[in-house]
Amino acid sequence: MDQSITINIAGTDYPLKASSPEAEKLYRLAAEDIKRLLGKYDERFPGKPLVDKLAFVALQEAVGKYTSQSKLTGLADELQTLTGETAAYLDGINKK
Repeated sequence: MDQSITINIAGTDYPLKASSPEAEKLYRLAAEDIKRLLGKYDERFPGKPLVDKLAFVALQEAVGKYTSQSKLTGLADELQTLTGETAAYLDGINKK
């Protein structure tokens, strides 16, 4: 059952529906992360418009997403290689 929640981003409240307690937690963590990053950009660029700072937050988060995806793909490839090597090793032991 969806739960109605409200998160605040850059001074604006947004009503959302969270499909689970885990989803609610993720929404709230994301909102806090945005608030933290926006605060950092406020300190570094006090004269810039809010929309520019939010663009930098979005860019930083997107770069983080693609970096994580790349690392995950590398780990999945490594796992597949190790699984194949392990299977070959065990086959060799069983044939002896």
